[in-house]
Amino acid sequence: MNTGSVEDLEDQRIQLSVQRGYSANGSTGSFRRRPNSVHPQPKRASAPSVPQYPTSQTNQKKTTREKLVLLLKPSWNTIFVTACVLAVSLDPLFFYIPIIDEEKKCLDMDVKLKNVALVLRSFFDVTFIVHIVYQIREAIKAVAEESDPNEEQAAAKSTDWVSRFFDAFEHVDAIWEKLRWRSFITNILAVLPVPQVLLVVIFFKMGGPGYLEHRKILNLFLLLQYVARIYRIYLSSEKITKSSGIWVKGLFNFFLYILASHVFGAFWYFFAIQRETSCWHRKCGRDCPSNYTFYCNRDNGTATVMQSFINGLNTTCAPDGDFGFGIFRAALESHNTESKKLVEKLFYCFWWGLRNLSNFGTNLEETSNYPWEISFAILVSVSGLLIFLYLIGNVQTYMQMQTTKAEEIRQKMIVTQRDLQSWMTRKRVPPKLQEVIIKNIKQKLEDNKDANLENLFAVLPWDTKKALKRHLCLDALKELPGLRGMDEKVLKMICDYLKPVSYTESYMFAEAGSPADHMIFITEGTMWILKTGDDSQAGKASPSAVIRKDLKKDDFYGYEQLLSWAAPGNLLDFKNLPNWTENVKCHTNVEGFALSAKDLQSVVHKCRNLWKYNNPNSH
Repeated sequence: MNTGSVEDLEDQRIQLSVQRGYSANGSTGSFRRRPNSVHPQPKRASAPSVPQYPTSQTNQKKTTREKLVLLLKPSWNTIFVTACVLAVSLDPLFFYIPIIDEEKKCLDMDVKLKNVALVLRSFFDVTFIVHIVYQIREAIKAVAEESDPNEEQAAAKSTDWVSRFFDAFEHVDAIWEKLRWRSFITNILAVLPVPQVLLVVIFFKMGGPGYLEHRKILNLFLLLQYVARIYRIYLSSEKITKSSGIWVKGLFNFFLYILASHVFGAFWYFFAIQRETSCWHRKCGRDCPSNYTFYCNRDNGTATVMQSFINGLNTTCAPDGDFGFGIFRAALESHNTESKKLVEKLFYCFWWGLRNLSNFGTNLEETSNYPWEISFAILVSVSGLLIFLYLIGNVQTYMQMQTTKAEEIRQKMIVTQRDLQSWMTRKRVPPKLQEVIIKNIKQKLEDNKDANLENLFAVLPWDTKKALKRHLCLDALKELPGLRGMDEKVLKMICDYLKPVSYTESYMFAEAGSPADHMIFITEGTMWILKTGDDSQAGKASPSAVIRKDLKKDDFYGYEQLLSWAAPGNLLDFKNLPNWTENVKCHTNVEGFALSAKDLQSVVHKCRNLWKYNNPNSH
């Protein structure tokens, strides 16, 4: 890997900050004792300089292009699942395009609905295509990075899409392994324009002696694509349901139940249309020309023959006629198959689907002897049972998980609140602030029962954290030599800039000769100030080192050097920072609040008119 990358340099800077004690990952606000452990003294290192690389126009283009990818990548799965659900919800509109013209006894179409359905389907198909391209792009990128050990060359090649496209042919097997084949194939099947071609074009041109066989093939393709699109929702929703709350999971499963009712209602309408055309086809027999269709806009060559034939169908193919329409009779009797009023027939068909899924198809008593009608009734019954079991099973699982989670939170809150209450009592935290802190801890546990509560300041909101720091440190700052008489606004701002830190036993807080760029207010633990000499220089804590002074709870260290550097009239330049004149070592685990030279500089700049440093050494 290239050691000069920005991410690596940032990690190095964060590590340096942790070694010097400015990390917010400390636990000054911790209300639990940690076991004493001796850690080796971290080596001090200067911040590495950032290498300067030439900026090319290609890299600039890459940055612009990647911004959109980085922006959408975290939420892309949610966007894609939403698009899949909406697409599956709108696909049944294609089934409502065919309508029956009872007067002419022919198959007509709702042109307005056809145009709307085509536009909506095309819009959501774009989402599928983008997802497919994104999958291929990520696979090619991953293979390119693995195949090219030189990261700089791989990065340069990643910006050249032409070279990457041709290189992909050399690594087809590796790219295929990177692609999740089930998801990829499902996306391909889901994006195929099956309803656009089969329902809008082919269905209305079907006819002749092989009409029934061709229609079965058409129904099979429609069903297969619908299965692919629903399976696509299942694959994409797994991540969302795992990371979402119980209410989101429950609503999502309930929505799938409603969606299934909508889909089955649309199929029921479409199959009712087909059953009436089947009646026409069977009654037609050999009397109709070989190239006939049932479409109202059929050519003039067959119109006269079909019209004379149709005159004899008024009673034979009526809903209450000799032809057994079975479960589709209600759709024909309601005259919804003749209407272009989408809302009316949409709700009627949805109610049919919901009613029969809810009672597992027990209302489908009028089923005829037609095998495919019986198969559809069985599918409705089995689907209703499976969806119901899936919904109830998930709800029961979620309820058990929620009960278990609530009990775990309750047990953890008992232990946490006991330790927290003891800590706040020792620190004399005001009762109102205690209530706010406990409320925030409970909320944190409800959001994440595995939340790390060792560091109190890491889980509190900004305003509560600020109030607690002012309570713990403000009075001590008022008594600090050099800050006595300082305006309270300045002291409160200093409190706001204090960062909670913790140091392990034997950690060297200060080394003689190094820049004094921070100060500390000790809240727990003990530090030793060691006598400077050959045995205690450069962090060497030998048995012969002489302890000059103890620093304990409520003591400050480093304030003299830092405040004198920030005295009025001085140039606040980090090059002018004074050096430590002694070594300071942690005798035990130490917790406290640290103020860096950079933060003190910010305070002085913001409170320039109120900053009045009283040098105690001048009196």
